[in-house]
Amino acid sequence: MLKEIFWEKALEKSKLSIENGILTPLKTIDITKDLYQKDDFIIKKLDHSKFKFQKSIGPKINPFRPWEKTLEIAKIGNSHQLILNKYPVQLGHILLITNSWKPQDGWLDIDDWLAIKEVNKDTSGLWFFNSGPLAGASQPHRHIQLLRRKINEIICPREKWFIDFEKYKKVNNKLSKNILVKNFKLSSNSEIIHNVYLELCRDLGLGEPLYDMKPKFPYNLLVTNNWMSIIKRKIDNINGFSINGLGFAGYILVTNKSNTLYLKKEGPEKLLENFV
Repeated sequence: MLKEIFWEKALEKSKLSIENGILTPLKTIDITKDLYQKDDFIIKKLDHSKFKFQKSIGPKINPFRPWEKTLEIAKIGNSHQLILNKYPVQLGHILLITNSWKPQDGWLDIDDWLAIKEVNKDTSGLWFFNSGPLAGASQPHRHIQLLRRKINEIICPREKWFIDFEKYKKVNNKLSKNILVKNFKLSSNSEIIHNVYLELCRDLGLGEPLYDMKPKFPYNLLVTNNWMSIIKRKIDNINGFSINGLGFAGYILVTNKSNTLYLKKEGPEKLLENFV
């Protein structure tokens, strides 16, 4: 039984931060039934009337050095910090960031996996990582994201697709050429987990740290208690859709710029094919 101390603190901090105007939750409307009839994707439209990004003039400031103390949840080991996402997609949307500068487009290292494991022992769910701008990352400072899930709760709409990957990859050749999935246990030794990550990167053609300064291609990483997946990326935006790791997990965000006619005609899986 997980204690979920981090989760409880995330909820407490979220409530206070929203009341004080520090957090800006993404207000969305579920439009899945208008565009899609199956249950392996959830399609939501951003309510622009209730959401505005703060615009700044001049050089972009790193929001993680230093991070806002009001968003702070807990120190994780000597190298990581757990904070709230300033623009959460759900209540208690958590970020695991490095204390010192590490690039988002660099290789994840053993310390990252040690920190993930430490958090996951208390609060678990869907971990995802976007390796750079072409994979949907909004910040260059390393940050790994967690959406908490209850025990036995469906991790994401596409969970069955990833669990039964060997079967589904025969159906969609375009996605299967650019996605790899491996069953493992996040409770395993951190070195074993790190080696699973490196193996998937190598097999997908991203290279390996021994020979490459950073991965050869942008990618998304999805991690659960039972499987890990890496998606090799090509572009970030097409037809008005910007897709990060959550898109491949089955969460599609529609904005005023999105071509919903295309989405309704072709379907969300066809949409994903454009990004790999």
